[in-house]
Amino acid sequence: MPIPATPRFAVPPCRAPRAAALALAAALATAVPAAAQQPAAGATPPGAAASAAVPATAAPEGLYDALGGKPGIARIMSGLVDRAFKDERIGPLFKETKPQALKDSLTDQICVLSGGPCRYEGADMKSAHADLPIRKRDFNVLVELLQDAMDEQGIAFTQQSRLLALLAPMHRDIITVR
Repeated sequence: MPIPATPRFAVPPCRAPRAAALALAAALATAVPAAAQQPAAGATPPGAAASAAVPATAAPEGLYDALGGKPGIARIMSGLVDRAFKDERIGPLFKETKPQALKDSLTDQICVLSGGPCRYEGADMKSAHADLPIRKRDFNVLVELLQDAMDEQGIAFTQQSRLLALLAPMHRDIITVR
């Protein structure tokens, strides 16, 4: 009698501890609301804005491709922004934000962060969020929504974690209410 193959169970994707994972991913989602309201050209030269908004940590090799390149990143950011605008907990933070401008800005920012050939010309995170009342719990909600958007696109948990690790340092500049 043959030995049965190991059964495959439908196990929901494992998530890192909520506090850590949420802090990491929310950096992305709240990363540009104020910047999306402004034209890309401003008082800060584009190169200065890009370097201020992108952590010094190099992107893990292959992350850009694992996220689906620019088209995949655009789908993730579109899903994230759509969720954020509809979410009753954080939606009000985006009332002055143009959804498509935010999607485009986040797509460019994540493209750069993940090692892609894009150029991010938005504001740095500190100035982009300075006038917004963002609390740690708001940040955490956004991270959760980002994870949901990545799950929807079939991004492996390992790759999600790699992206979140790049975003984590931004939380200091994004959370404005302590």
